[in-house]
Parts: sequence; C-alpha cells; structure tokens
Amino acid sequence: MKKHFPVFFLSASLLLSSLTPISAQAANTSDLKPVTLSEVAHSIFYAPQYVAYEQGYFIDEGLDVTITTAFGADKVMAALLSDSAQIG
Repeated sequence: MKKHFPVFFLSASLLLSSLTPISAQAANTSDLKPVTLSEVAHSIFYAPQYVAYEQGYFIDEGLDVTITTAFGADKVMAALLSDSAQIG
C-alpha cells in the first residue's frame, strides 16, 4: 500500500480538481495582493500548494500568487533576503 499511496493521492487530487469549479476567473485582479512564492524544488510534496493554486484558493483569499522554483534552499533564502520573494 505504501508504494501506491503517492499515485493514489495524486490521482485523487486530480479528480477533485477536475470536479471543482475554478472561482479564479470571477475575481477582480486589481484587488489582489501580489505575492511571490519561491519553492526549493518542484516536488510531489508541494501537491496541496499546486491544487490550491489551480483551484483559485489563493485568489479567493485575495492573493495573486506567483510560484517560482529556485532549485536550492540557498537560492530561496537569497530570494527572500533580496525581496524578490515573500514566501520560501
């Protein structure tokens, strides 16, 4: 079962994302606060973040999130210190 859990989790996430309507299209983008999120690597561990992004949950909370991949924790920290990212 342990070997199949990531596949099951990803499949369930994709199924749920296809069933839920995207509310991001209805939001007024001028009212959104821009936020840059810098991730260490593109990974399955960030799946909830990707689902939230695709489903428009960040927009529902008033955030215009841009996700970038820094390819290393040192580069994420550099992005945070230089204010080119607000979340790492």
